[in-house]
Amino acid sequence: MSRSVYIHIPFCTNICHYCDFNKFFIKNQPVDQYLDALEVEMKLYGRIQAKTLFIGGGTPSALSETQLEKLMSIIHENIEIDEEAEFAVEANPGDLTKEKLRILKRGGVNRLSLGVQTFDDELLEKIGRSHRSIDVFETIEAAKKAGFTNISIDLIYGLPDQTQDQVKKDVETAAKLDLQHISAYSLIIEPKTVFYQLHDRGKLELPTEDTEAEMYEWIMDELPKFGFEQYEISNYAKQGFESRHNLTYWNNEEYFGFGAGAHGYLHGKRYSNFTVLKKYIQNLKIGNRPLLTETELSKQEKMEEEMFLGLRKNHGVSMNLFEEKYIIMLRNVFPTVIDDLLKKELIIIENEFLRLTRKGRMLGNDVFQAFLE
Repeated sequence: MSRSVYIHIPFCTNICHYCDFNKFFIKNQPVDQYLDALEVEMKLYGRIQAKTLFIGGGTPSALSETQLEKLMSIIHENIEIDEEAEFAVEANPGDLTKEKLRILKRGGVNRLSLGVQTFDDELLEKIGRSHRSIDVFETIEAAKKAGFTNISIDLIYGLPDQTQDQVKKDVETAAKLDLQHISAYSLIIEPKTVFYQLHDRGKLELPTEDTEAEMYEWIMDELPKFGFEQYEISNYAKQGFESRHNLTYWNNEEYFGFGAGAHGYLHGKRYSNFTVLKKYIQNLKIGNRPLLTETELSKQEKMEEEMFLGLRKNHGVSMNLFEEKYIIMLRNVFPTVIDDLLKKELIIIENEFLRLTRKGRMLGNDVFQAFLE
């Protein structure tokens, strides 16, 4: 059976001020030992068949050319990738040399996801990014020359001191770059980040909630003018270029997660790996799965997840598929919640799909929370 596969590379050439993913500054880290451990972890599961494969981080493109070659080799020795699979890699603009692009292309990678965040050089410095806008343009050009025809970029809005005009400029610049996919996320202040500490001390000037909402509405209205249709709360794609890997998560399907701090979902159990490199590597040296947590979900928990993940998608949750999957009608599981959200005009039911209204998208977290209570 084909499943999706996530591989975590937790190394970065610099640490961004907003990032709370499991990551380590790459200098003096045991990168080769980590790749060996990654291979051992894959082997513990036997031969895997992948319908989508996503290498995230950290910054996978922080690996050297030799290490990247090794990673591609490990993947192909242990994972059988479906012929029509989506194989995506996250990269930092400026990290991707021509040779790294060649290695990825030869390795079967067919989708690049670039962490751009903004085209404003002053803002890039303020948020701790190492690249500048010129690196973005050069990387995209080089990727196209290397034969990549599915390129996505991430943007962040609601950054410190960011104005509506800066967001407009970012979106318009991105829309004219002949890309296939754009993700636009609002800044979230996460614990254990530089921004969290600054915010805690009152030293971080952020746009107001109203301004951030205006930014989001403007993005939702603007990107479709350039052929990017919104298919999820923060994601926009040209037709046929939706992120198939991320749809695995939003469709609440099972997937493998490999690497330090990676999460997976198999046989009804959600699991996470050790985040500390030493613990991750040591466990695999003695042939143990590097599990930090493993939780078997109850039917109720699975149904709740089906709702708060599925409602992220613009077309929402299929009531027929829900009934097929859980042998119970959706309305019978959450009668009060659904009625309440319908009254508040946060959701709508159309053609057997339950989905967020535009107002519901603006208050998405409130809607998701309602299904967890």
